[in-house]
Amino acid sequence: MKLKIPVNPENLRWARESANLPIDDVAGRMNKDPGIIEEWEDGISSPTYIQLEKLAYEVYKRPIAVFFFPEPPEEISPRTSFRTLPEIEIEQLSPRLLHLFRQAQAMQANLRELNDGRNPADRKIFRDLQFGPRSNLRSIVETVREYLGVSLQTQTAWKDTNAALKEWREVIEANGVFVFKDAFRQDDIFGFCVYDDEFPVIYINNSTASAGRQIFTLFHELTHLLLKTGGIDRDDRTLLRRVAGDSRRIEILCNQFVGEFLVPASDFDEQVSGSAINDEIVGKLANRYKVSWEVVLRRCLDKRLISQQYYHAKRQEAIEKAARKRYGTQGGNYYYNQALYLGNSYLSLVFSRYYQGKFPVQQLAEYLNVKVNHIPDLEAVFLGRG
Repeated sequence: MKLKIPVNPENLRWARESANLPIDDVAGRMNKDPGIIEEWEDGISSPTYIQLEKLAYEVYKRPIAVFFFPEPPEEISPRTSFRTLPEIEIEQLSPRLLHLFRQAQAMQANLRELNDGRNPADRKIFRDLQFGPRSNLRSIVETVREYLGVSLQTQTAWKDTNAALKEWREVIEANGVFVFKDAFRQDDIFGFCVYDDEFPVIYINNSTASAGRQIFTLFHELTHLLLKTGGIDRDDRTLLRRVAGDSRRIEILCNQFVGEFLVPASDFDEQVSGSAINDEIVGKLANRYKVSWEVVLRRCLDKRLISQQYYHAKRQEAIEKAARKRYGTQGGNYYYNQALYLGNSYLSLVFSRYYQGKFPVQQLAEYLNVKVNHIPDLEAVFLGRG
């Protein structure tokens, strides 16, 4: 007779539902009849330990210990964090995005442990600046630009969008917001943020967007954090028609802020004065401001310098061009990618605490989300020797 292991069936159901996975999907991944999965969740039978390992690590992306807890652990739910999104949007979030959302919370927990509960930044932009959904756009832009200490002249002097993304990330992290990257494995979501009064974080999709588009996401999510809310930057032109009230105002303000901050109207008007908008002009403007074509095209559309048809056609061309470039260069060195995802600020923090003898190498591996035997290679990349 097969020994029944003492898993909590309630936690099995919670793990599946919190991952937005139907029973049929789980059954397919486990190569089991859906009725078996239902029996596990009803407590009639239980998975073997090997089956539980697969459920935990491959299907639900959860620590195996969670399934032996007396009740499901408390977590910040997507509904709480992404409160500007309609309920139906929350229900349709992919299992991969929900996994990354939980990962973001795990990174926040890491940051608390590593810093004894206090954000190490000398200045914390999310705490020092106070805005609301009805705040004046120009006032917000001027205040944030002054706070970050990056002039338009400095921005336009950067080499290219890759250099600009690196600079903006470092500036934002220096002011208290940690920025992480990952491969989201879906093209319609560019990033998200999770608000916290001590360790807010931003996650950027590194697999589906150009550096210029990632810069847009970075500031879209920063605006959400300055408005004291989490948010998702997604490619959905119908979203604004499905939200109302402050939620709608917040989404509009986030988009307007990015446009005005990265491409200030006064300078933009001067640059396009007397010019007919064409591909050459759009390319020059994108290069000047170190942004994507999409941002420039949107500014042109808002100024009624181009038609809706031109905007959508050129926007689609830019997206397809970025996709071809991306898919032609995907892959790369695992350790370089991991270092890029975690970022220099986080890596510096983790390795410095380890060098001080604060924790053993096993804990270091957990903070870095790598196996112990991978640490030397990741460390070599971090130190510039890889």
